[in-house]
Amino acid sequence: MRRLLSYIGRFWHRYAFGIFCTLATAALGMTIPYLVRDAINAIQAHDYLRLAFMVKLICGAAVLGGVARWFSRFVIFNCGRDIEYNLRNDLFAHLVKLGPEFYERLKTGDLMSRLVNDLTAVRMMIGMGVLSFTTTPLMWVLSLSVMLSLSPRLTLASIAPYLVLFFVMYHLSRSIMERSLRVQEGIGAIGAKIQESLSGIHIVKAYTLEQHQAAQFRALNDSYNEQGLALARIRGVLLPLIRGAAAASTMIVLIYGGALVMAHRISIGDLVAFMSYLVALAWPTTSLGWTISLYQRGKAAMKRLAEIFETTSTTMIEEDGPLRLEVAGEVRWEDVSFSYFANRNGSSNGAAPAYALRGINVTVRPGEKLAIVGRTGAGKSTMVKLLTRMIEPTTGRVTIDGRDIRELPLGGLRRTVGVVPQEPLLFSDTLARNIAFGRTDASRDEIIEAAHVAGLDSDIAMMPRGLETVVGERGMSLSGGQKQRVTIARLLAYNPSIVVLDDALSSVDTETERAVLESLGQSVRGRTTIVVSHRASTVRDADEIIVLDQGTIAERGTHEELMARRGIYAGLFHRQLLEEELTQY
Repeated sequence: MRRLLSYIGRFWHRYAFGIFCTLATAALGMTIPYLVRDAINAIQAHDYLRLAFMVKLICGAAVLGGVARWFSRFVIFNCGRDIEYNLRNDLFAHLVKLGPEFYERLKTGDLMSRLVNDLTAVRMMIGMGVLSFTTTPLMWVLSLSVMLSLSPRLTLASIAPYLVLFFVMYHLSRSIMERSLRVQEGIGAIGAKIQESLSGIHIVKAYTLEQHQAAQFRALNDSYNEQGLALARIRGVLLPLIRGAAAASTMIVLIYGGALVMAHRISIGDLVAFMSYLVALAWPTTSLGWTISLYQRGKAAMKRLAEIFETTSTTMIEEDGPLRLEVAGEVRWEDVSFSYFANRNGSSNGAAPAYALRGINVTVRPGEKLAIVGRTGAGKSTMVKLLTRMIEPTTGRVTIDGRDIRELPLGGLRRTVGVVPQEPLLFSDTLARNIAFGRTDASRDEIIEAAHVAGLDSDIAMMPRGLETVVGERGMSLSGGQKQRVTIARLLAYNPSIVVLDDALSSVDTETERAVLESLGQSVRGRTTIVVSHRASTVRDADEIIVLDQGTIAERGTHEELMARRGIYAGLFHRQLLEEELTQY
């Protein structure tokens, strides 16, 4: 809650004005019953001039109270929305800085729930909740002050039911918060399931798992419904309790207050005023249960949001880092070993962690081309992830121009090293904007040139609106090969100093891959280039080829040297040549 208070502090002057208007509303509202009392007494005394004066005062108080009420709601509600706006911006800005390990722990649907539902709960707490919380105590203080001046004994008797009510509500508040937290977690789980199922709808349909997915969703929905009903039952108890207390209090006033009137200890005007104050207490007391619910839900929501704000990552982009590093382009992996388990979860049962990479020593001089080949799971993608600090080495270090990349500004590093990932991801936008995603200031000519080098000319010609064609969510309207070539065009428009292709053309045929790589080679000439591929036949022009096998470098050398050795690389090369020949028949 401290974090939320810091946001509230930014708007303290507006809150102060809103609370002042709230206090004015309550004070003016509390004067009306007293004025009604004097008006009734004037009627009994046949004092028509005083009665007319009281009527004017009542009308004036009502009008001023209405104006003050409008300002209080307008100002405080707007403060709540402005804080929600700032919280959402800051939350998203923090999310995009966090490293991949955070997103492996929390699902997208749950994060969406926090950015939407939890922020709404916080807004309600600091908007309507603040208004109600400010009004209720003041109404009680003002009402009790006047009621005590009219009849102390009648006041004590009439508030006795409310004292019992407050005791019960105090004990129910913890249960409301616990159940509110479970409900919000349930919303997050449902959102995560919806996002996961719909993003993978093609796989769901391909394996005819519609009923299975529906059953899993139904189970989550049942759990959420049960938690929601449990919360509703507690909240449902509050309203009858509050109304019961108000009814009991009214009954006490009618019986005991009526006796006092008949005994001439208070006037009829006093009794009417007393009843008016009691009625005035009914709404703030009724809303008290709702206010407590708002507070507990908002507190639970802020707890979930604080989990994100308090999460830090060793790979967070600095606020004022350089746009791009000036580098010659020498890249080294110096005795690098990496284990996913040792870096994240620790070894289990004291056993040594399984290493994805072990003892990697590689140097790529400026302007050279390094090829990394090997079977699936050999550690190729892990090796290039280390270069952009998507993951950190367990031992050893990765350097650029002799400097440990952990000492370089992360933003500058990632703007200097451009990567085409193995799994292409496009956004639901036009083809042109997807290509210019890394450089929003790229000119039209640069976008067209990047698309040409990536071999997209014929594909663009067949699209209904060319470069302005919207590719759909995650690029659903494109084939796997087209998506990979769009990501290559994106890299070219990005224009990095060091180029990394992580099996970037695995979804296209060998002939197309060769053509794209040849065109790409001309565009990135003079830049350090690292190509990852499971196809040995497409990397023969590299200055050095390393062959990974079970996380270690099994072979290294040029294409001719490795072919002469007749080892793993030669076997891969001949096998792929045979596969290419078979596909021609």
